Amino acid sequence: MKNLIKISFLILSIFCIFSCKTQNFSTPEYGKTKNEKQIKIKKIHNLRAVENIKNSEGRTLKEGKFYRSAHLHKLKKKSFREFENLGIKEVIDLRNSKEIAAKPDQLPGDITYKKYSAFEDEGDQLTQAKKLVLKGKVNGSDADKRMIDFYREYVTENPEIIKKIITDILESDQPVLYHCTAGKDRTGITTALILTILKFDKETIYNDYLLSNNYRKKLVLKRLNLANNLHFLYPKMDVNVLEKLSWVETAYLDAAFDEINKKYGSTDAYIQQVLGISDNKREEYINKFTN
Repeated sequence: MKNLIKISFLILSIFCIFSCKTQNFSTPEYGKTKNEKQIKIKKIHNLRAVENIKNSEGRTLKEGKFYRSAHLHKLKKKSFREFENLGIKEVIDLRNSKEIAAKPDQLPGDITYKKYSAFEDEGDQLTQAKKLVLKGKVNGSDADKRMIDFYREYVTENPEIIKKIITDILESDQPVLYHCTAGKDRTGITTALILTILKFDKETIYNDYLLSNNYRKKLVLKRLNLANNLHFLYPKMDVNVLEKLSWVETAYLDAAFDEINKKYGSTDAYIQQVLGISDNKREEYINKFTN
């Protein structure tokens, strides 16, 4: 019985990875250029440094300033030295309090830890969907809509929190790692906003975003096998829905930027009005983080 319970919780965790065979959905789109440095530390997924990419003015993002990943719950003490060697001094957790309580980050003692959830614990589309997917109450089109709504709401529903996240990252004089659960959606949006502020072009921003598919592929395939083998535990679960939500898609990030443009007129206006970053401050950040 204990093993069955463990397996059930493992299946529940799959929602955050969303993996199954690509039967009815298109092949995931992958990032084309890997200028960023993928970092391999045991038990941390989708960990990479956002660096060595050029912005629209030909400037290059400095090394060792921004790191992004999935949750750090399984970071082992024996890997702390590897983590510390990255120079990271601050971790910003984008998960909600229930996610954090279930899987708290395991960190070296000298790391400054902050948490900022842009949604109430039961308020976002993905949290609501968790309870429905296993019951077979979410189909492919509904899953797509929920993801698009999630991205739209993330950038506009609680702007003060987004402002705090972005400000903390850009104002830090020390290397910062920010993460959510899988390191692909909330973390992807946050990275896209930072790169937009630093005047990177759309192609570069979207390439960084899609690299989550590259770096999570092995994990997704592993979860795929598990979900297929244990599907009998949740017979109503639509594995194609899980597949749909396994990957990031350009349409999702489009939805975030479209909502910004719709509500504020442009990303530049959003940066000024919502994030409180003036043109002068923006140039200061560009000079701070690029060569």
